[in-house]
Amino acid sequence: MVQSLIELSEDTNRVLNVIKAKHGLRTKSEAIELVTQAYAEELMEPELRPAYAKKLEKIDGERSVPVRNFGKRYGLR
Repeated sequence: MVQSLIELSEDTNRVLNVIKAKHGLRTKSEAIELVTQAYAEELMEPELRPAYAKKLEKIDGERSVPVRNFGKRYGLR
């Protein structure tokens, strides 16, 4: 685990204390980790998420069905 010394504004400190209390966390480090994980989940592109990579590997391993004329096969014309 990496240790860091950071400076926080009073407002940020209050927010971390609220998050800490709301989620029953013991330290501000846990609160910061919770916030950064939520932020990362929202902003990371799907192809970067480990769960998405596993899903792609599973799909890639599935058997495929060759289709010569997609429109004809699925009644699109």
